[in-house]
Amino acid sequence: MPEFDMNMVQRGARNRRTPYHEAEQRYGPLGYTVYNHMYFPIRFDSFENEFDALLNDVTVWDVSVERCLEIGGPDGFRFAQLMTPRDLSVCAVGQAKYVLVVDGDGGIINDPVLTRMDENTFWFALASSDALLWARGLRNAHPDLDVTIREADVAPMQIQGPKSKDLMRDLVGDDVLDIKYYFFKEFVIQDIPVVVTRTG
Repeated sequence: MPEFDMNMVQRGARNRRTPYHEAEQRYGPLGYTVYNHMYFPIRFDSFENEFDALLNDVTVWDVSVERCLEIGGPDGFRFAQLMTPRDLSVCAVGQAKYVLVVDGDGGIINDPVLTRMDENTFWFALASSDALLWARGLRNAHPDLDVTIREADVAPMQIQGPKSKDLMRDLVGDDVLDIKYYFFKEFVIQDIPVVVTRTG
């Protein structure tokens, strides 16, 4: 059976490709799913080989489907705190926290990793759900808050496995080894600004 050409799949407002789609095609993805309205490659080899690489080598994952909901503006902190019961006052600038985004009854809307980019700017790296719409609806209930809500123009990628630190050191230098657990540092790779978090 011939390989299916994923480039033949139509895309539009309902489903998008990730920024890494064209590069991924060179490695022949063997399957896709839809995650946050984006095509998400789910494997490139056998499950056994990929599991072995994760345990013994290094793996690179396109997780740009984990769209980053950015909360900012003068009241960004107050609004971000409305979205989660986790106490964000103990989250330092440069730190990340695993949080739950909940509704008024305590139902879980999403369970992202939140990163505090500055005093009033937060990125919520979203699991698959329409949490951006939830945040916009919540803002309508608090019109007095001066807050911006948008999808950040970023494309997350995960580097995992026991050799991941070696790869990251080759890319950005020894400073990457100083990142504390659930913190981030900013670097530049080939003139591209990147935020490197240690959340695995």
